[in-house]
Amino acid sequence: MKILITGFSGFVSRHFIDYLEDHKIKSEILGVDINPPGYNYNDLKLSHVRFEQVDLLNTGKLENIIYTFQPDYILHLASYSSVGFSWKNPSLSFRNNINIFLNLMEIVREVSPCCRVLSVGSSEEYGNVDESMLPLREEYFLKPVSPYAVARVSQEHLSRVYCDGFGLDVVMTRSFNHMGPGQKDIFVVSSFAKQLVEIKKGIRKDAVLITGDTSVIRDFLDVRDVVDAYYKLLKSGLRGEVYNICSGQGIALQQLIITMCEILDLEVKLEVDNNLIRPNDNMIIVGSNEKLKNTTEWIQKIPLYQSLNDLINYWIERT
Repeated sequence: MKILITGFSGFVSRHFIDYLEDHKIKSEILGVDINPPGYNYNDLKLSHVRFEQVDLLNTGKLENIIYTFQPDYILHLASYSSVGFSWKNPSLSFRNNINIFLNLMEIVREVSPCCRVLSVGSSEEYGNVDESMLPLREEYFLKPVSPYAVARVSQEHLSRVYCDGFGLDVVMTRSFNHMGPGQKDIFVVSSFAKQLVEIKKGIRKDAVLITGDTSVIRDFLDVRDVVDAYYKLLKSGLRGEVYNICSGQGIALQQLIITMCEILDLEVKLEVDNNLIRPNDNMIIVGSNEKLKNTTEWIQKIPLYQSLNDLINYWIERT
């Protein structure tokens, strides 16, 4: 099995490779990313991995890579995946996310039309919804409210164009918030975990946690369950269909902070940084994972408490 992974140097890709190893899945992996990976991928037993540093907007180089490798599957993870970044840099975020995907699909159409592409989207595509509509289901109308979310909806529409219009094999996701060890602290829960560990170790002298709006409710899933879903969709997802990747349970950021403080036996004060509050943010996002379960027999294995504990331990080891 030959798999091309875009966004190879990121958090999710590393866990996807670990998943293949842990499940004894023999594979040949070609990773592409504009940045070199910060982890060692040379000591794997069952996966042969190599890496090409490339800007995915470089059509000639990317086309040569895909033509030469001829992947069976493409896991498309590359993106500017921060909603906050998209509010600060809307044009850059939108153009890069869309143009990278469009470039990839044009090359696949030309030189590798038989491979399957997993197009990773976001729960942000749903936008603000009334609580009576929860849990969010794939057939719901999309109402994106951020530049990032608009880009993801556009990517999904392009996926359908290449699937229905050009006959390519594309499966799509709307991935909800995920977390776990290795996640950068530009993301909310990892930021909380890192700050709390620094407070616990005395690196931060004042016991103050800097936050945005902690009343928002999100549906969190461990990254190790996320990559399990991605693998199952690559293998058995239905062509042209979109799937929520989520736990089906919502929790306020405030409650996550309380749980992490309990894990660390810590008391802190919260200080809101207005720069961390997004314009027109989605107040509650909770999804249904029934379609994913029914299609692939995927089940969630890692409870929220374990995800938080593992993330905290990750920062303890690195702080």
